[in-house]
Amino acid sequence: MNSLVWVANILGWPVVHLTIGFVSVRLPSEFFARDNWLTAPRCWETNGRLYRDWMGIRKWKSLLLDGAPWFGGFAKKKLSARKTEYLQHFILETRRAELAHWCMFACLPIFFLWNPPWACWVMTAYAVGANLPCIFAQRYNRLALSRVAQSRRRAFAKA
Repeated sequence: MNSLVWVANILGWPVVHLTIGFVSVRLPSEFFARDNWLTAPRCWETNGRLYRDWMGIRKWKSLLLDGAPWFGGFAKKKLSARKTEYLQHFILETRRAELAHWCMFACLPIFFLWNPPWACWVMTAYAVGANLPCIFAQRYNRLALSRVAQSRRRAFAKA
């Protein structure tokens, strides 16, 4: 591999991540108000148990970076309020983050244009390692927060 390919690989991923992150925090919240076919809960997630019990997500999700605040976006590193409106906003932002990471992952084939086959495997490993844990964390958080928000709605309906 020549030096231009190395530079394209080393600088390419940060450009992809930063560009998509920058754009995603500026998209209108209406785009993320409801689940779509990609962000909708799946039966195989068993209401979050897949992530909690099988993947042990609560042990490692705190190690993930939250890039949204770098661009003036919503911080999702920790829950900072318990009001229903805040929880709904947090849920919306998990959709935004999940879709951003799916878009970043979708940029992987661009790197196949100039890389030899062995480097394509390296690029794939990077794309998987950099995006899937974040997608899993957003899905887990959304499922957990949705349960809390739903139980609050039921409690308010009874009162």
